[in-house]
Amino acid sequence: MITDPNELSPDTPWSNTVWAHTPEESLVDHSNNARLCVATLLPFKNQQPDWEGFEKSIAWMQSCADTYGVEIAYVLNADTGYIFNLNEDLYAEVIRRFRSAFPDPTIICGTTAVGATGDTFQADWYRPHLDIAQSFDNVEVMLMTSKLLNELPTEARRDAYFNILENVSVPAIVHALEPSFVPWATPFSPWLLRELANHDKVVGGKISTLDEPHFLYWSAMVKDLGLDFSPHSGDDYGIASAIKLGRALLIGAGVSACPLICAAKKMWTTEPLDTRVYKLFEAFQSLEDAVFRLDSKGSAAAYKHSTAHVLKHLGLIDSTEVHPECPDIRPDDESDRMKEAMLRPLRVAERLGIDLFKLA
Repeated sequence: MITDPNELSPDTPWSNTVWAHTPEESLVDHSNNARLCVATLLPFKNQQPDWEGFEKSIAWMQSCADTYGVEIAYVLNADTGYIFNLNEDLYAEVIRRFRSAFPDPTIICGTTAVGATGDTFQADWYRPHLDIAQSFDNVEVMLMTSKLLNELPTEARRDAYFNILENVSVPAIVHALEPSFVPWATPFSPWLLRELANHDKVVGGKISTLDEPHFLYWSAMVKDLGLDFSPHSGDDYGIASAIKLGRALLIGAGVSACPLICAAKKMWTTEPLDTRVYKLFEAFQSLEDAVFRLDSKGSAAAYKHSTAHVLKHLGLIDSTEVHPECPDIRPDDESDRMKEAMLRPLRVAERLGIDLFKLA
């Protein structure tokens, strides 16, 4: 069992390390109320961005953060913001619109390969998004994976990230995910995570997994080695784990369950502990399990459509349309399904006085 990071090789699996066998209970932290990074939904109406709904939903999330004393950052142009369907003009307009309405909050801009052609990965494919994002103030960038980057052998993958980072002038967050989100994705190995975590421009990373507890692996390694690196959970099936560990969340579920998550974060860090927080954990997780449910192909990608239905039920947007070029669509009965999924969290919210989570 590897405990010394110097014994890691590019091919070392997590199962051969002590960090994959560290129980969650040993990592619990009731003192650190880490930030909530909400992967902001870009709503659509009549096949065009619904800017009014966009601003209204963000103002609601900011109210949630202010009410419960939670640091919030807004993730723009990531998967929940249809990054893979945006042209460069719309990519930039999203950030401009946000900054015009909300000049102060931290924004985290998703970046990925743009205009990729051929079979050889090029770090410059990330330049268009990086150049746009870094022209704004108080911004971080999230280096989202892309197919050819992900397919590189581990050492070459490390080198490719380092090449991308040569064009980064702001704090960077690396991002790994598993096939439940895109079929070709593979999480970071322990060797690759350590290599990226030690880069001076990388302040943290997001791990999006639904089937294996990589977030716990990351958290255990970072704590044990004292790395200056912040794991951000992207596990929409395990939201409570990040709150219990005092770690940051970077999730699409942060939109539809924003007041519930903010309330839970405050309750978890308040003494004496209000044990009703455990029922709140269960309530918002039951909702997000429905929002992020897998389809017949094992994909959760249509969560964006489900999120739009929840926001409409809350009176924050008028339409449940997705980006007109996005193929990830839920069935016709999704409105009723989401309303039913909201019943339990609505009951718990009422009992706990969470007034920002109510049907319109």
